[in-house]
Amino acid sequence: MLHKTIRPVVLLLGAAAVVLPLLVVLFGTFKTLPQLFDSPLSPPASPTLDNYRRAVDEGGLGAAFTNSLLVTAGAVLLTLVVASLAAFFCARVPGRAGRAVFGVLVAGLAVPAQAAIVPQYVLFDRLGLTDSLLGLVLVDTTMTLPTAVFILGAFLRTIPEELYEAAELDGAGPLRAFRSIALPLTRPALATTGIFLFVMDWNDLLYPLLFVRSREHRTLPLALLDFQGEFLTRYPLLFAGVVIASAPVVVVYVLLQRHFVSGLTAGAVRG
Repeated sequence: MLHKTIRPVVLLLGAAAVVLPLLVVLFGTFKTLPQLFDSPLSPPASPTLDNYRRAVDEGGLGAAFTNSLLVTAGAVLLTLVVASLAAFFCARVPGRAGRAVFGVLVAGLAVPAQAAIVPQYVLFDRLGLTDSLLGLVLVDTTMTLPTAVFILGAFLRTIPEELYEAAELDGAGPLRAFRSIALPLTRPALATTGIFLFVMDWNDLLYPLLFVRSREHRTLPLALLDFQGEFLTRYPLLFAGVVIASAPVVVVYVLLQRHFVSGLTAGAVRG
């Protein structure tokens, strides 16, 4: 009986520990600094969007947001294309060859990103890809490819072989089977992988910090790093920057939530 009484209290305290800081941040974006200090948990009495405007204009978050959007969209799209083709090859090639290629591709999961920083920087610098959005797209694709291949490869192995055999009898080649059978069936897995990749690429600070030197090529995490140092005591502006940086991740998850849940459970039962 005591256990049934304590459990809701613990859950309520845990929820409060998560929700209350979020409310302080969200409400704070619509307040002035004195209003925030006077009543941090109360809704704004006179909401204002001035903090968002100043965060975009003074903090340079508008250009950084666009850069992050271009880099993330390009990296996610390129990674999904390459990873889906690689995972399809590994799933379709029988015997040790397919397993060997799959093992080489996912071996990158065991290598910390920090271990490859120096050779990556030297290579990209010699190719003229440092301080460029294209360089960030390519390096993000390289670093997230093992994760995408691992997720998609596990799902593609659950597709019945009879579907491919029927396609071969109808004269379909490997690319046609990939386009007509594998891609439609792996749509939930692609959505799940896309969400993971979006979060990883959108929040990446390491490679922009290493590769980007000019202000016009800054991504949002890098801009927020400077933004925090410049406006550390101006909490409403800082909160507005945090909300701007977090909003796209929330929107993507909400739009793809149905596919995300089905993708997580798709390979649980083999039919």
